[in-house]
Amino acid sequence: QVQLVESGGGLVQVGGSLRLSCTASGRTFSDSAMGWFRQSPGNEREFVAAISWNGRSTNYADSVKSRFSISRDNAQNTVYLQMKSLTPQDTAVYYCAASSVRGASWQRDSYDYWGQGTKVTVSS
Repeated sequence: QVQLVESGGGLVQVGGSLRLSCTASGRTFSDSAMGWFRQSPGNEREFVAAISWNGRSTNYADSVKSRFSISRDNAQNTVYLQMKSLTPQDTAVYYCAASSVRGASWQRDSYDYWGQGTKVTVSS
């Protein structure tokens, strides 16, 4: 079993920045790729970013590329999502996920553990 706890969400103005954190416990964190997904009301959960088990490979949705950055600290069992230049379209609940594979997958089916989510609201 893996437990994932996200933090760092909140209310931010357009153009602002936030850093989300996700701390894992349970299964060996350093063996797993990690991902961030988001879901806004009425929409399906969508891929945001992923990072490989060793941090050497990352993958981003086109909508966030160049604005968001994913990183991990295996010593702290934590993955981060740095978000900048936020827009109202980034408003969503953001979920951290742990994968059963080592590569930075964008596919939801690759992830078998999910956190409870942290809400990000970007106001104009």
